[in-house]
Amino acid sequence: MIGTFVSKFLRSPSAPSGDENPASILTISLLSVFIGALAGLGAVMFHGMIAIFINLMFLGKFSFVYDANVYLPTSAWGPLVILVPVIGAVGVSFLVKNFAPEAKGSGVPDVIHAIYHKQGMIRPVVSVIKLAASSLTLGSGGSVGREGPIAQVGASFSSAVAQRLKIPAWQRITLVTAGAGGGIAAAFNAPIGGMLFAVEILLHEINVRTIIPIALSAATATYISRLFLGSHYTFVMSFPENIFHHMINPLLLMSYAGLGVLMGAASAVYIKFLYGFEEAFNKWVGGSYYRKHMTGMFLVGVLIYLSKTVFGHYSAGGLGYATIQDILSGNLMSFHLLLILFALKLITTSLSLGSGAAGGIFSPAIFMGATLGSAVGTAMQGLLPATGINHTTFAVAGMAGMVGGSTGAVLAAIVMISEMTFDYGAIIPMIITVALSYGIRRAFVKESIYTLGLVRQGHYIPSQLQTDLYRFELAKDVMETRFETIPASLTANEFSAIVMQKHDIVWFLIEESGNLAGVVHRDDLFLTYDTPGNQGVNKIAQRRYVVVSDEITVLDVIVRLQEQQASVALITSGEGGAPVNSVKGLISKQEIGNAMTRSIELTSLP
Repeated sequence: MIGTFVSKFLRSPSAPSGDENPASILTISLLSVFIGALAGLGAVMFHGMIAIFINLMFLGKFSFVYDANVYLPTSAWGPLVILVPVIGAVGVSFLVKNFAPEAKGSGVPDVIHAIYHKQGMIRPVVSVIKLAASSLTLGSGGSVGREGPIAQVGASFSSAVAQRLKIPAWQRITLVTAGAGGGIAAAFNAPIGGMLFAVEILLHEINVRTIIPIALSAATATYISRLFLGSHYTFVMSFPENIFHHMINPLLLMSYAGLGVLMGAASAVYIKFLYGFEEAFNKWVGGSYYRKHMTGMFLVGVLIYLSKTVFGHYSAGGLGYATIQDILSGNLMSFHLLLILFALKLITTSLSLGSGAAGGIFSPAIFMGATLGSAVGTAMQGLLPATGINHTTFAVAGMAGMVGGSTGAVLAAIVMISEMTFDYGAIIPMIITVALSYGIRRAFVKESIYTLGLVRQGHYIPSQLQTDLYRFELAKDVMETRFETIPASLTANEFSAIVMQKHDIVWFLIEESGNLAGVVHRDDLFLTYDTPGNQGVNKIAQRRYVVVSDEITVLDVIVRLQEQQASVALITSGEGGAPVNSVKGLISKQEIGNAMTRSIELTSLP
């Protein structure tokens, strides 16, 4: 019985069967709550598994107690701690290679690929392997984040539920997005940030029917997470006396603009390093996945041990939240040390993910943003003491700038960092920093850290969601009205003569006994060359057409054409029969293409 269940759970998803039926709004809403609960439980399980692996592998004890904001005590293994990431690499390589190759890396690109290229189909086994592999990576000191794994876990859960219920692709994709957003919301105790992350990075269309499921999932997942893990914020801020940080000073605004430019350049470096290290491992290390990943994690282990020896903490590996908390509490203000920590995190993250670790890029990004932002703030405090600069605000703005710049999730970065720090006084600095960071990064590297790898594999992802205005135009505003009625008794030769004479007529309606016998486009003239001249023109007529009202939208016309496998739609003042004198116009692929072109002209091109 258990074996049967496991085999069903692990099997690959089947292709859409064609007998899928849309679920009602109520059903989708209830499913979103259920998926949110699963995502929340997944986040709780992820937290517990990380704690178990960290305690076992670094401290040699079994325990669920782990506070990411507190530095790990000195490992009992001494210098042998270098081998802890290597042992983790062996386990991760085994899981990924034998059960789910999709579990390697961040996870968010795989969810994006599933949404845009696989109709939301994700293998259920990915959720189990991703949880185990990412927990093992983080628990053994790998420098990765939590957002990618938990997003992929939530998406995998959702896809499995949707596949079981046999709902259409668009609803399946909506639930996949809701599961991923719920997972992120639960992992970071940031419900609004989780929603926005899903909307900006994953969502294929934005409307009420897609937003509501994401909102329900994020709210439910966050509630479940708070129920088990508490409702405290991720980081505790050391607030300055003036919570609004003297934002009336123009020099301070210019300072944040400069920080935004710097964070944009740093985001570009982050992306280049990550993919550059991946290419280097494939080119120079070669061999099996085991060899590459073990080599990379051995180097991570060396850097972890060196950081402990030199700085007193294992700052180079893991989530790095203790270092971030130190910065935001005002306890870490050394300019040179902050820059060294930034460089260390950049290298260990690139080594971890470049060699094949399982984990996200969000936590390393906020670590680098906090260290670099705080370093800039510390320097500015000395240069411009009268402006009221506070280095912790620069750290918070830097965190948002690094996340927004590297991922492209601009709104999510601002809101999520605000939720994680509860520092809404820094909202203006974050907006300035993130906006410029995103723009500068795009100038250096067009694709985000999530989409660059997909594009290199030939899987192109839209960089923005645009409104297809043609979908909302009415048929009467798009239809071709240059048509004329001709009798069915007309011969092919006579039709050719009419076409040559009437250059402004596009369509011809063939009338027979007062009824419509078919339609002919002027471009069908070439068909008369193979038709005996004395044959009736109705021999070349198109009879696969649909009759629609002039008040329906172009999108509805496209749907009707697809359903009936027709090539042209006759537009009348009312649906039903199509007497010749009731036709007001025609819509074919040409008119639809023209409407789409006009729509594109009104939107920003890439």
